[in-house]
Amino acid sequence: MAVAARKASRSDAAPSAAKSRTARKTQSQAPKKGAAGFTKEQDLFAYREMLLIRRFEEKAGQMYGMGLIGGFCHLYIGQEAVVVGMQMATKEGDQVITGYRDHGHMLACGMDSKGVMAELTGRRGGYSKGKGGSMHMFSKEKHFYGGHGIVGAQVSLGTGIAFANRYRKNGNVCLTYFGDGAANQGQVYESFNMAELWKLPVVFVIENNRYAMGTSVSRASAQTDFSKRGASFNIPGEQVDGMDVRAVMAAGERAIEWARSGKGPYILEMQTYRYRGHSMSDPAKYRSKDEVQRMREEHDPIEQVRRRLIDQWKLSEDELKAVDAKVREIVNEAAEFATNDPEPDVTELYTDILK
Repeated sequence: MAVAARKASRSDAAPSAAKSRTARKTQSQAPKKGAAGFTKEQDLFAYREMLLIRRFEEKAGQMYGMGLIGGFCHLYIGQEAVVVGMQMATKEGDQVITGYRDHGHMLACGMDSKGVMAELTGRRGGYSKGKGGSMHMFSKEKHFYGGHGIVGAQVSLGTGIAFANRYRKNGNVCLTYFGDGAANQGQVYESFNMAELWKLPVVFVIENNRYAMGTSVSRASAQTDFSKRGASFNIPGEQVDGMDVRAVMAAGERAIEWARSGKGPYILEMQTYRYRGHSMSDPAKYRSKDEVQRMREEHDPIEQVRRRLIDQWKLSEDELKAVDAKVREIVNEAAEFATNDPEPDVTELYTDILK
């Protein structure tokens, strides 16, 4: 369950993006850890990673409002502890696949912020050469398999990746993320059945942010305890405080060890919350502003770590401001690159097409 050292390069982005001078640590370079609690280094690592996702998404939202990003754009603000905690529990070679709220997963996997932002703006330096946009980015080097726009489609694909792991006997585990809304899709349960039948090394991570596309889980789901969704297939599961990165990592270690040891799939219901609407076009009128503000004030994942760094580890405000300043510099450089990088040549319309 220890995190193996992993290269921090982001060389599989387009060449111009790969030259980023702001390469940072990937999740696999996080300090060794135990499930009982975080060291100072672990808290600082988690703080940087979550803050990078938060600042990146804030900038993406700003650029969307300016018309620099088109199409759909689903922000991960509020849910950062889920993917950061899970990545801290992985080893080199473990894979990640998710739906369309995916920017945070890319960054946590170690993908370059310039390449991600450039894909959002449709530039040739993006991970999909500017042709995929927000929902369709991939990195074989970082073991990130998308980014998928069809609700729930990634669950069967993630199960297939796990089947390949079992077939190849490589010891890897596929983390397959989906939301509370996608949890009601039929292909999810077909995947559950096959995964348990063949004891596939997959962890199904259900990011329950309570509202799917805009409907409360209590109005849309007969069984609102998503950790029990695999009960009829004998798949164990547990509910996790998805706003606490320590709880996420500890649960991730248990689930990944279960899957890696040959016992089959495991379900983690991450109880989390998105501060923004389902997408940038969603005003989120189905919940009150007071509810959102209460979650920010009482459960914010980044603020929890920030308080520990100050109160427990005695970091100063100036030290934390320096971390934030560095993160903002990385994000601003990504935005500058994504704004000025050329658009793909028209000939790209005919490349990467299956004939």
